[in-house]
Amino acid sequence: MIPVRLAILASGSGTNAENIIQFFSADNRVKIAIVISNKAEAKVHQRAQNLGVPSVTLSKEVLTDGLALNQIIQKERIDFIILAGYLLKIPAELIAAFPNRIVNIHPALLPKYGGKGMYGNAVHQAVVDAKEQESGITIHFVNENYDEGSIVFQAKCPVFSEDSADEVAAKVHLLEYKHFPEVIGKLLQKEFNW
Repeated sequence: MIPVRLAILASGSGTNAENIIQFFSADNRVKIAIVISNKAEAKVHQRAQNLGVPSVTLSKEVLTDGLALNQIIQKERIDFIILAGYLLKIPAELIAAFPNRIVNIHPALLPKYGGKGMYGNAVHQAVVDAKEQESGITIHFVNENYDEGSIVFQAKCPVFSEDSADEVAAKVHLLEYKHFPEVIGKLLQKEFNW
């Protein structure tokens, strides 16, 4: 059986990418073929290297040029794309080439606290400032608009009145680590008929 080839796009420290790579490391149906980042200094490169996965930095110009990015993805024979803390908008050409095969994780319960600029601590601070009683994660397919694609999965955690943004972030990270790889596995199973 030829393994399904995944690309992970990440902009930051890469803890979710690392978790996904480790989750699928013993699964011969899946190969994490490449990690792509828009930042040369992103820690995700070191994490990928430590786990034997090639990683590259591409310029914003390439990453926002749908044809150029699609060429790179096609050259790697990628079947499915995962966004794990990736901050650039996915070009329409790539979305068209991978319908329901690009998945993102957002650190809040969409449709709340999504959209341009809503990532990382900004999301958790907004949740705390709004005195929300819960937050969580949303795993969704990617479409042309930030955080508006079809929702695949959500998980919740409580937010207490005394919680700081960092404390909310810690709870949300636990949900990400627990659920993101499992949900990806289920999506792959459904998409590729395992």
